[in-house]
Amino acid sequence: MKPLSSWLETHAAIAPEREMLRTKERVWRRAELAKAADDLAAWLAHEAGLAKGARVGFLGYNRAEQIVLVFAAARAGLMVVPLNWRLAAPEQRAILDNAGAELLFAQQAFAARAGEIAPDGCPVVEFGGARDGFTEALTAGAGLPRAGGGGPQDPLLLVYTSGTTGEPKGAVLTQDAVLFNALNAIHMHGMGEDDVILSILPLFHVGGLNIQTLPALYAGARVILHETFDPAAALAAIANERPSLTLQVPATLAALMALPEWEQTDISSLRALAIGSTDVPVEQIEAVQARGVPVIQIYGATETGPVAIYQRPEEAFASTGSIGRAGLHTLICLVDENGADAAPGETGEILVRGRHVARGYWRDADNPAFAGGWFHSGDMARRDEAGLFWFRDRKKNMIISGGENIYPAEIERALRAVPGVAECAVVGVSDEKWGESPAVLIVAQEGARITRESILDALNETLARYKHPRHIRFAPALPRNAMGKVVLDEVKALFRGAEG
Repeated sequence: MKPLSSWLETHAAIAPEREMLRTKERVWRRAELAKAADDLAAWLAHEAGLAKGARVGFLGYNRAEQIVLVFAAARAGLMVVPLNWRLAAPEQRAILDNAGAELLFAQQAFAARAGEIAPDGCPVVEFGGARDGFTEALTAGAGLPRAGGGGPQDPLLLVYTSGTTGEPKGAVLTQDAVLFNALNAIHMHGMGEDDVILSILPLFHVGGLNIQTLPALYAGARVILHETFDPAAALAAIANERPSLTLQVPATLAALMALPEWEQTDISSLRALAIGSTDVPVEQIEAVQARGVPVIQIYGATETGPVAIYQRPEEAFASTGSIGRAGLHTLICLVDENGADAAPGETGEILVRGRHVARGYWRDADNPAFAGGWFHSGDMARRDEAGLFWFRDRKKNMIISGGENIYPAEIERALRAVPGVAECAVVGVSDEKWGESPAVLIVAQEGARITRESILDALNETLARYKHPRHIRFAPALPRNAMGKVVLDEVKALFRGAEG
């Protein structure tokens, strides 16, 4: 069986001069990208002396070098460890130590940090500066014997979860998992070689790397890669470079929609806008779809590649708010608290099975999250009679108040529809009478004048009274981690002493 690097080789053989990847530095044609991966693989295997299974870290913004490294690692049978550049140095060092990294590629902008976080004996190759170690490696690799040894069952990506409630865990994705994730993604988008993908999300996360970017290279499509997310630059790219697909999260889409140019910008080249997050605001989806562009939701996790459940463009308008159907190469099961199958319409935990699912956690082979051959997501959803899934909330976030199950995400959806509310986070706090009760931290829109009373009055129209937050506080911002996720433990800490 061929390694994942054959994707590039196959397309290069068919149309070597066709553009495949565009960055601010250069255009990469199919043959150029395939040769770069081939040369780097030779350098990694022979000059750097990395044995099969070795871990190679990458610290940098969205760069062509990371794409080349992934395919080179596939050829040589190595593992790539993408580092979140937003993390603090001790967090990055802990990841590299846990991974046992034997080499670190670091963009010149992070050169000082790289020397601080590299494990003892781990060389650092800097790139993107006056002296470009990456280019030097390609030049040297061109004169070395070709590398080999990588295959479909070999681990390729070691991607660490954000660790909002504990130590980050490294999900092990094989080459086969990356392939079947790409097949799901291609089915989701109906992606082909005529597509143009605008990629703006960070490639250190499986969302940015595996939902559109790598699948596009399998399909032979063209990728426009932005080094970091800049709302004005992204919107200008949509207007001027006419992509057919792009991937957003609620925060980036909100930033695009907040630009004065948003309403006047022609976005008609987009045949779909994909969006993924724990819970996507329906009002965002409706605002884009009002302009004729279908918005397709994706559900998944680092451990699922991530593409597991999704909408397709043809169903987007008729199923707004749904996370879609099980992927083409995915089995989905919803189970209740006793492990029994949840009936249609009932809420259950999402279990995922498929060849795109991680092999497990690095150095944690017996983790119960992968018990029984299923990935136990900890996310709650219901499936309707038509087979569509509807996300409810994280299982651990569920509040049990007076025997009733309350999902914070449901309250948050209602609150986001209240005029003056910019964003919010709902948590459960202990309650002497009810066991638990909801508490909410609210960020008001600039200039808005909202009060506890106005919030509760608005909720009377949309939520049962037992779901109303008992405790309401206002803040200038929500506490977030380096991945941009709200840190719920910090939200809960703000309400200590308010329980009872």
